[in-house]
Amino acid sequence: MNTQDIVIIGAGAAGCFSAAIASELNPSLKIRILEKTRQPLAKVKISGGGRCNVTHNCFDPSLLIEHYPRGRDFLRNAFSRFQPKDMIDWLTEHGVVLKTEKDGRMFPTTDKSQTIIDCLLNLLEKQGVVLSLESEVTALSQENGLFSITLRSGEIITSKKVLLATGGVQRSYFLAENLGHLIEPGIPSLFTFEVKEDWIKAYSGSVAAAASVTLEGFNKETKGPVLITHWGLSGPAVLKLSAFAARWLFDLKYEAKVIINWVQLSKQEVQEALFQERKKSASKKLFLTPLFSLSKNFWKALLTQVSPDLPELPWSKVSKEAILQLTHMLTHTELSVIGKSTNKEEFVTCGGVSLKEVDPKTFQSKKVPGLYFAGELLDIDGVTGGFNFQNAWSSGYLAAQSMVAEIH
Repeated sequence: MNTQDIVIIGAGAAGCFSAAIASELNPSLKIRILEKTRQPLAKVKISGGGRCNVTHNCFDPSLLIEHYPRGRDFLRNAFSRFQPKDMIDWLTEHGVVLKTEKDGRMFPTTDKSQTIIDCLLNLLEKQGVVLSLESEVTALSQENGLFSITLRSGEIITSKKVLLATGGVQRSYFLAENLGHLIEPGIPSLFTFEVKEDWIKAYSGSVAAAASVTLEGFNKETKGPVLITHWGLSGPAVLKLSAFAARWLFDLKYEAKVIINWVQLSKQEVQEALFQERKKSASKKLFLTPLFSLSKNFWKALLTQVSPDLPELPWSKVSKEAILQLTHMLTHTELSVIGKSTNKEEFVTCGGVSLKEVDPKTFQSKKVPGLYFAGELLDIDGVTGGFNFQNAWSSGYLAAQSMVAEIH
């Protein structure tokens, strides 16, 4: 029978990185990765439009955890021990240099996800880690301290330690569930909003670069660009809000009121700016003087929603009442959410193995000694920007460290 020291089920970011760390910590260990598909690190390959958003330029664990709608407190310890700075250093030591973009996202300087894939796979090969593709696990059990892993091919492997890193797909939860673990239902996170109002969809392609978004009845505001699409709303601010409200919106069958402040300013600040513009541009027509960095087209759209004749009026003819109405439109546009559309680049779900049953210091099961978890299989998910990968790196690192220490 084929006996291993460590078997990792799932060749995604968390699984491959954990194998790399474990093999570096103890090169003599027999480590095998089992991957159901033909392609390891498939999600790494397509992340960030093929560039791979490796992590985020946030090095304070207390700030970093705020980007996780689920798993925030659980990750506090992990990020105090292995955080983005540590991942950057590790990649640098292995010949991969990252760069930081204006929004804090970090990518390899090559702008190619293959750089990350090659780094990990080459290291695994060099360290003697066995990567078995098209090796679907159909059963996992434990007896007398050893795990028995059955493959669809009929092969049976035994191992001292097992790391489950099978991702956030519902059908991958069964191995943990069969070993007695509670699974939080997997539902979509990071999605765009389909809205009812046709007037907003008519301006598909318009962007409000500095907006803030809330949902009526949900106590969370997110900030950032909002993109108008032919079905509704997208962009970083909307995706972040969808992640934090994922379960709340799921319970409401994705029907809610979204409230948008297109300019991230208070009503008083906007009102003062509009009155100043009325003095400054008295003879100019409103549609010719877009404010708050809004595009000319979208500025005109908002004016038209206040009153169809407002765009053609000169500022001198604009009443105080119209300015108050325009202030409200700019800071409190209400739209009806009637559904969602998946953010296909991310494929993020919330749900997975309940964190109550996992040790946050080691990522070992509290119910099955020797069983570990990493990555999206856990009920942890982050907003867009490299945070989900950082969860994979940190959980994979600490699981590897713990498995190697226990084998010693």
